[in-house]
Amino acid sequence: MASAEAHRVRPSIVVGVDPDPSQRMALAWAADEAARRRMPLCLVHAEGAPTGGYRKTDVHPSWEEWNRTLHGAGERLLQGAVAFVEDRQPQVPLSALLAEGRPAWVLREQAREAAEVVLGSRHLGREKEVFTSASVALPVMAHAPCPVVVVPEPELIIQDPSYVVVGVDGSAHSATAVDVAFLQAALHGAVLRAVYVQSPERFRGRDKHTVESECRSLLSEAVAGRTATYPDVEVHHEVVHGHPVEELAKASAHAMCLVVGTRGHGGFTGLLLGSVSQGVLRYAQCPVIAVPQPRHDRY
Repeated sequence: MASAEAHRVRPSIVVGVDPDPSQRMALAWAADEAARRRMPLCLVHAEGAPTGGYRKTDVHPSWEEWNRTLHGAGERLLQGAVAFVEDRQPQVPLSALLAEGRPAWVLREQAREAAEVVLGSRHLGREKEVFTSASVALPVMAHAPCPVVVVPEPELIIQDPSYVVVGVDGSAHSATAVDVAFLQAALHGAVLRAVYVQSPERFRGRDKHTVESECRSLLSEAVAGRTATYPDVEVHHEVVHGHPVEELAKASAHAMCLVVGTRGHGGFTGLLLGSVSQGVLRYAQCPVIAVPQPRHDRY
């Protein structure tokens, strides 16, 4: 009898394939991530609604015709995406899924067994893409049990030496984000900037030096233990003053990625993610990795 270990599903990187074949930054990130982590990559395209283009005077095609046309377009799109990844990272094991349904729902389902989900976002239209009812990023981030990466278009300039930024606030969800940030820094051979944003409202009326010392102690505690696992990662502790979204967005300029924690599952997306994780998704100048708490820590 085969053992349970033999039947265990190997976790993969899942990437949503944009219907615009010119948008390839998310695919590139996902392919490189799969290569670095030696994981399979699953390309997913969801057919959520009929395509436009039929004039009112036209005779609408039958449902079967429309379905065949849509499937054909989806298959061609996936074939192009597979060819792109094979050219970029030929050693990565690939699979492709053409699914029916709303993209956010399809990707949330695929996230159940994934190590990471990667989505694209056109940078100039990020506010519209992220915050309208048609958004894919927020629903997936709100319900996925794994980290979700949102990669902007077009490609941004990364500083040399490269660095990863992680927001730290002492909470359980930021502690999980620190784990992911260390992994990313190690994979990229990058410096890790652990940033604590000291909000004036939070420490109003307290001694400035005492608060500064407490923040630095919190940062030290947040990274404690990880340096043994990742001895080659150079870590910088940074305490800055201001609004968390604004300061993390500034820190993200030319970064490899910005890592933030999210608060976990629930029914209302806005309350789920919190103002900081939503805000950095809108304003960050690099890919954002939203990290949920482990299931046993959620409430």
